[in-house]
Amino acid sequence: MRTSSMLLPLFLIVAGVLWLLKSMDWFPSTAMIVAYGLVATGLLLLIFDGINKQSIVSAPLLMYVGGAIYARHEYLIATSPLIAIGMIFSGCLMLLSRSSMVPYKKNTLPK
Repeated sequence: MRTSSMLLPLFLIVAGVLWLLKSMDWFPSTAMIVAYGLVATGLLLLIFDGINKQSIVSAPLLMYVGGAIYARHEYLIATSPLIAIGMIFSGCLMLLSRSSMVPYKKNTLPK
């Protein structure tokens, strides 16, 4: 089967599913999709990259931002405390990454 002949039916199926979910109020809001995406990206980063000096900071921060977006959207928590907690959390992660217990990424060793 040619790819071009599959495009229209696939587009109709995806558009129909999205329209059905939206019309039945089962489609999550954009904030929730972004929150889930950030948490999933952080988890995948830890899984595929492993624990190293870069991923020990970036992966938990991605997951925190996703959680903060979720908390802001679902529980109406103010933005200011979420940012303050995020700053404290990122500082702790940066200090942790300086530890000799956390390995360097395999292809980037210190000079």
